[in-house]
Amino acid sequence: MLEALEATPSVTIPLPSVRLAATLSRPPSPRGSVIFAHGSGSSRFSPRNRFVAAVLHEAGFATLLADLLTPREEALDVRTGQFRFDIALLGQRVAELVDWVATQPGLADLPIGLFGASTGAAAALRAAAERPPVRAVVSRGGRPDLAAEVLPRVRVPVLLIVGGSDLPVLTLHQQVLHRFGGPHQLVVIPGASHLFEEPGALEQVATLARDWFLRYLTAPAGGQPPA
Repeated sequence: MLEALEATPSVTIPLPSVRLAATLSRPPSPRGSVIFAHGSGSSRFSPRNRFVAAVLHEAGFATLLADLLTPREEALDVRTGQFRFDIALLGQRVAELVDWVATQPGLADLPIGLFGASTGAAAALRAAAERPPVRAVVSRGGRPDLAAEVLPRVRVPVLLIVGGSDLPVLTLHQQVLHRFGGPHQLVVIPGASHLFEEPGALEQVATLARDWFLRYLTAPAGGQPPA
């Protein structure tokens, strides 16, 4: 499955305030688009997110893996940590990526989902609160607590996937679950750590994400709340 992503050349996306490097992969006749928001210290080359993207591509979704920081910003962040918790900035860039995807030929009329990891999940939730084209969100080991103030405005279905051994992040999830303004579901993968490096853990993440997007990006707007 990764072959399709490996063969996809990088593109440069002109946003209103910055240009970001990205990889856009389109299957024939895509059923929807999924934008990935990476966590701090990661990039569009994240092997974990690329694995999930390949599973989604196989299921018929276009996928966009974009760097949320420019090379200069990334270098500065490595030295100072200036941007990694700037959720307002990262969320705005994810929102602008949503705007860009919504104008692309062949994708403009398709529903959009967001897949966020770690701090990128907080950025994805901020974008979901602001951009109606977003129809569903999946968070992998995310930090929804960093977007707590906007969670009441997140009306789309949100799937929160946490490793059972990632106790600090699991606790943070439990503290903010009541703040979500729309349908949401917390799934704990037993024995998995923050990076889901255990055998079979990432495969479970990818399967859960695929099924969530199949459910909500191919259903009428609003979908159905999780069972």
